[in-house]
Amino acid sequence: MSRAGALLPDRHPTADFFVCDIFDALPKDDLGSMEHPMFSLSTRPDRRILQYSHNGVEITVTPSVRGLATIHDKDILIFCISQLMAALNAGRAVSQVLHLKAHDLLVASNRETSGDGYKRLREAFERLAGTRITTNIATGETETTRGFGLIENWEIVRRSRGGRMISVSVKLSDWLYRAVLANSVLTLNRDYFRLRKPLERRVYELARKHCGRQPEWRISVETLLKKSGSASPRRVFRKMIRDMIAADHLPDYEMTEEPGDIICFSRRGQVIESTDRPILFPEILEQARDLAPGWDVYALEADWLAYWAASGRPVLKNAGKAFLGYVTRRIAG
Repeated sequence: MSRAGALLPDRHPTADFFVCDIFDALPKDDLGSMEHPMFSLSTRPDRRILQYSHNGVEITVTPSVRGLATIHDKDILIFCISQLMAALNAGRAVSQVLHLKAHDLLVASNRETSGDGYKRLREAFERLAGTRITTNIATGETETTRGFGLIENWEIVRRSRGGRMISVSVKLSDWLYRAVLANSVLTLNRDYFRLRKPLERRVYELARKHCGRQPEWRISVETLLKKSGSASPRRVFRKMIRDMIAADHLPDYEMTEEPGDIICFSRRGQVIESTDRPILFPEILEQARDLAPGWDVYALEADWLAYWAASGRPVLKNAGKAFLGYVTRRIAG
């Protein structure tokens, strides 16, 4: 199966994006919910109380009568985080309350803009506001144990004549807003919104969070099951992971199964580590952040290393200067 064929269609051609600036904001996700399971992977109303404990982190997720917020509902939070980070990187003032255009949110998350799409969007807001989290996860180096909603509240500000929401205001939880202000976020591949299955999205989040700058990341099937939040038995979960490996359409990462019930994640097209690999010091990466606000400097570094390898691995007198020149060209082109 081809990777393109396994993904949802790109519902909004690139030409349409010129009507608004929402795609100036790269998709961003908060580290806390990438690391730990807070969203249901079910496609049906899920009214379980979820309990999770791992390495000192305790999480309880309690549903409303509408059920738990789902991994697809999280698109709303990703959109909000992305808008806030774009504003911060541009030096604009931000607030815990965001005013959003419903159409922009649907387009940015690759959702249908039909009447049914707006109906599902409203249901997602209701689940996000109703789901309650109790956790001791630290955000912005502050650890507290408290309960909160994934969003504190939301309100339809303007409707069309047919009653469809046009604009909406959302107040993020203190916990999530603090994570954004502390820059505790990572950039996602836009193809994340084209992943069909909830487990695919969750596994991509975990790979994105844990691979980071590492060439590879290994995890046992048992721990992956736990961190994913899947309710499937281990045998069924292992089969779903093997199906994902066979399909091979996870953005950015390849998955392989290794002896000992281990799953290995590696970055697609990564440069193999070698003694002649250019080394970039932290201050160079900081300069790259200043040059390219809103960009993921580690992704830029990986792309540059791939470019360097494809060029025949030339000896660089000044790797930092070469990298910053590459970044300048990338953001200009």
